[in-house]
This record gives sequence, C-alpha cells and structure tokens, in this order.
Amino acid sequence: MRIPNIPGFDAEALNKYFKNTGMLFIGRVGSLLIKMIVGIQVANYLLPDKNGILSGATVYIYFFSAIASLGLDQYIVKELHAFPDSRDKILGTSFLMKLMAGFACIPLIWASFHIYPATGTPYSYVFILSFIGVIQPFTVIDSYFQSEVQSKYIMQVQIAANVVSAAIKLLLIFNKMPLEYFVYAYAFDFLMISVGYFFTYHRKGRNLYHWTYDPALAKKLIAFSWPLIISGIMVALYMKIDAIMLQRMKGVKEAGAYQTVSSLSEAWNFVPSVIVTSLFPAILNARRDDVARYNKRIQNLYDLMVYLSVPVAIIITFTSPLIYKFYKHQYAYAAPVLSVHIWSGVFVFLGAANSQYLIAENYNRLTFIRTGFGALVNIVLNLILIPKMGMMGAAIATLAAYASAAFFVLAIPKVNKQGVMMLKSLLLFSLFQKIIKR
Repeated sequence: MRIPNIPGFDAEALNKYFKNTGMLFIGRVGSLLIKMIVGIQVANYLLPDKNGILSGATVYIYFFSAIASLGLDQYIVKELHAFPDSRDKILGTSFLMKLMAGFACIPLIWASFHIYPATGTPYSYVFILSFIGVIQPFTVIDSYFQSEVQSKYIMQVQIAANVVSAAIKLLLIFNKMPLEYFVYAYAFDFLMISVGYFFTYHRKGRNLYHWTYDPALAKKLIAFSWPLIISGIMVALYMKIDAIMLQRMKGVKEAGAYQTVSSLSEAWNFVPSVIVTSLFPAILNARRDDVARYNKRIQNLYDLMVYLSVPVAIIITFTSPLIYKFYKHQYAYAAPVLSVHIWSGVFVFLGAANSQYLIAENYNRLTFIRTGFGALVNIVLNLILIPKMGMMGAAIATLAAYASAAFFVLAIPKVNKQGVMMLKSLLLFSLFQKIIKR
C-alpha cells in the first residue's frame, strides 16, 4: 500500500521512509518476542538471586556503552546522507574510533566496578562482558544501511542472531548449566550480530577492507559527538544506576526481581528509536527545504510518540498481574512495580523524538545537560526512596527522572517551544486541534 500524495510531501520518498520504518519495526518486534520468551525462561531458571547476579554484571557494560559507541551513530547517518561518495572514509574512520574506544573501556569498567561494586556479582563476569565494546564497532554498518533507507538487511541479521541466541540459552537451561555459561552466552549475542553485519555489508560489491581512516574527519566527528558521549553516560546513569543502587542496598534477590520489571518495561523503548531513526533523513530534508513543514513534522512526531506509548502504558498497568503469571511465584511481588515503571516509557518516547530536533539544530550540549539533570534526579530520589520502598522506590525515581529529563527543555528559552509542543502532544491538545480542524 502506498501513502497518498500529500501537498508539501514527496510521496515517493515518504513511501520509502515508511517502508524502511516497517522493516526496522518488524525486525525489532521479532527480536523482542524472541527475547521476551527466552528472557522469562532464563529468569525462571536462574531465580531472583542468580538473575540479580547476572544483572549486576550487565549493568556495568551498559554504563560504558556510550563511551564505546562515542555517540557517533546519528552523526554517521548524517555524514553519509550529506557525503555519500565518502562512504568508505566515513565508515572506516568511525569503525577505528569505536574500536579504540572499546579497548579503552575495559580498564574503565574495571575501575568503576572496584570503586562501586555490585554486591554479590563477581568481577570475572564483568570482565568477560567488558569485551563486548571491542566487537561492537561493526554497528557502523547498521548506520550505513539506515542512511540508505535499507533497514531490511539489518532486520535479517537481528532476527537470525536472536533465533540462534534463543536456541543457545534454551539449550543451557535444558542441560542445567551453571550461571557463568549464561554470561558467555550474553557476550556471544553481540559477536553474532557483528559477524552478521560483516557478511551482510559484503554483498553487492561492498568491501570492508576498502575502508580508510581520516584523522581530520575523526576530529570533526568527535567535535560534534562529544556532548552525546557525555549525554549517553548520563542516560546510562539515570536508566541503570537504580539497578546497582538497589542491589547494594537490598541485595541480589531484589535486584533480580527488579531486572524482570526493567526488561519488560524497557523492551518497548526500541519503538521510538526505530521511528525517529528511519524518519530522521526526512526531517533533515524538511529543515533544508521548508521550515514550516519541518516544524509540522516535529509536532507530528511528538503526537505519534504519545499515541504509541500511552496506550501501551495503560494496558501494561492493568495487566501486570497477568504478565507475572508467566514467571515463577518468587517474582510475583514485582507486578505492581511494573505498573509504575511502564509509564516512564512515555517520556522515553518523547525524549527520543526531541533528541532528533536537538541534533538537527546542533544543540548538542543541551542533550548532556538535560540528561545530567535526569541522572541527578534519579540518584537523589533513589537514595531517598530505595531504603524505604525497595524496588517500588526505584521505579518511582526512574519515572520522575525520565519526566524531568524530557521536559528540561522548558527551562531553556531557545528551545522551550519544543517543550510546549511535547506538552501539547502529551495532554492531547494537538489531537483535539486536528479533530476540530476536520
């Protein structure tokens, strides 16, 4: 089905963008379903104690993922969109930069663990997972296919890798293997994705060995992306610091139960990423050609984020007790926590859309200022609420942090209009305006 011709839009380009979004969405949904089913089986096999130990190891890797990626992904897409003939130079430079960052993260992860260790999690598990940053530079290939609006190839890799990953984990459960095997399996997931990207890129005459490194381009990319690196670290803090704080204050059992909450709640967070990533080229084109159309597309993007996230939050709120019927009874007390945590997704959706505006307008420093504010809110509220309320306190702190980070732009005069636009979408004013106009 083709999108109808709309005045002010390139119908052919719009169909291309929506087709690309659909491909990404199908790939992520397929991966999500596989991960959810297997994740529940793994959690039931490990039980809260061991699940908490494993969760503690993965959190440190998440903390440093922003450094390992260097915040380059959107800028790679932007550079490839602007300079398609420099593909090999852009990809080669970005790859080597990410590779060096991945190696640099290994000692940093060691230091962070020994400064603020996750109670009950051995460092050997963290060390194994710390090498994930070294094998992840192949994600630059993902950015290349996004720039070409050909995400079906990424979809194929992700689904295939997740099927193999699921089979491995189910085999480990069937053979009643110890916890350390699941640590290796988690690291192997990323290796499979990277191998898949490598072989996919080599189709149709493309060759990774033709990539080159350009120091001048590296300097340019870092100059643009360093605020996003800091922002990514702050995002990691306000998304995952609650897990470490909960494990240290309440133990691995509470952390293991909370891991099921966060994994279910955050499983849907790929949706705004898929949509804004696929539509980013169209938004950039509108900014270049027609400012009015550009602003309209931004408002429509905020509306779409609300239309998608609020119904999901409402459904999960009322069905969380039923969802936890799939888990063993040791996890049942986490159901009310999920009903609170799921609402943080509304602000994740809006924040993801607003981030694209900030990138398009080169307001890069604002991204780490607002996420830093969100991280500060999360840490302070966790310190207050976790001792009194356990993982429910962590969920409330997370919700407050996400909301404060998303709407921090209201306090910045040059972008506070975007905060008003998000509020119009969230309070459904924009929807009512569209209904009245009709």
